Amino acid sequence: MRKLYLLLAFGMFFGKFHAQENLSFSLNEAIDYALENAFSAINAGRDISIAEEEKRKTKAMGLPQINAEGNYRQYLRVPLSLVPSEIFGGTPGQFEEVFLGTKHNASGIATLEQLIFDGSYLIALQSSKVYMQISKNAKEKNRQKIRETIINAYGNVLMSEESINILYNNQESLSKTLEETIQIFNNGLTEEEDVEQLQITLASVNSNLARTKRQYTIAKQLLNLAMGIDINRNIVLSEKLENLASKFVQFGSITAGFNVEKHIDYKIAKNTERGKELLMKLEESRKLPTLNGFLNYGINGFSDSFDFFNTDKKWFSFSQVGLNLKIPIFSGFARSAAIEKSKIELSKYRTDLFELEQKLKLNVATAKTDYNFFISELSNALKNLALAERIEKKQQIKYFEGISSSFEFSEAQRQLYTMQQNYLKSLFEVISSKAKLDSALNEPIDNKK
Repeated sequence: MRKLYLLLAFGMFFGKFHAQENLSFSLNEAIDYALENAFSAINAGRDISIAEEEKRKTKAMGLPQINAEGNYRQYLRVPLSLVPSEIFGGTPGQFEEVFLGTKHNASGIATLEQLIFDGSYLIALQSSKVYMQISKNAKEKNRQKIRETIINAYGNVLMSEESINILYNNQESLSKTLEETIQIFNNGLTEEEDVEQLQITLASVNSNLARTKRQYTIAKQLLNLAMGIDINRNIVLSEKLENLASKFVQFGSITAGFNVEKHIDYKIAKNTERGKELLMKLEESRKLPTLNGFLNYGINGFSDSFDFFNTDKKWFSFSQVGLNLKIPIFSGFARSAAIEKSKIELSKYRTDLFELEQKLKLNVATAKTDYNFFISELSNALKNLALAERIEKKQQIKYFEGISSSFEFSEAQRQLYTMQQNYLKSLFEVISSKAKLDSALNEPIDNKK
């Protein structure tokens, strides 16, 4: 028994350890995971299922409909009527009081109905197909949005991570410089202001490090949320910011072959236009007649006492078959007003559609300009960082040789720290702007980047 308890304890321990095992993702792996597990991706799939069921529901309207109905009625007071007395051999001109009907009445009827013609049903069938296509396009749009979101969130985590590493190195270097400066000050070879200036710079670095750590935690939680993972679950990113940015650098013509009609936003808009066209046809179809066929069978039972469950109870059956034709004649001009309204709304939307075309083209041009700008900025940021590093090293040498002041040295340090953050930001901007450009170009989600 003791061995069994030990086995169970080890099983629970290792099971818990395995459950908390860190997940590791490259950028493409993170995108693939999110496309399957992100909350919006799951619901986009459900929207397609809803559209499929809506399509089935619409088709079912044209299939035979069978309904059954049962009624029971008890008269608390049976209706009294007057009939001529001569029917019973009485005096002509006089009337007799007669109770017509029975106290208890029951009936049951089953009806088969079949739609033969209804213009609105034909429009509904077309609309259900459009609804399905809208749902599919919405899912594709959602996939693009997920991809761009994951790229930005992934890059933001890497930027925070690299920033923390740089700040740790700066903190270590500053602490060492401060210790050396304190020793020099204790030996009377420098002023107290030099120590204080370094202390201020170190305090600023410590503050930035603490803030960046908090930002890093939030950035990871945002990435988890975008991927559909518990925000408290620890994940490991296998990419490095510089390597990732290099994959997103592309030169030359990147807008060749852009076709606005193939853009997912345009497709969604065209489906909406088709929906408005069908709405106009629906209003026009209301002028057409509707034809339905029916067949029913029923039974009636009558009694002055409640004996409907007796096996020898006599029931009276009836049945009928027929057609129901409804022809719209005059609606007080309501139909014509509805048709004209739908035509105006369609014309209005076509104007919006043309505007969307122009916006999509402008988005591509803007995204391309931004992307090329950030590539140029990355090159400048790298050069400025190299310059800032050389300046800081020279100022450090001059400072310890007594040629440069502590203020000049601190300024060189602050300039270096700014250039370091600018470089990291430029790396992220290249990644983010390329993702935005891909979305503007409606690039397929194949994770080649």
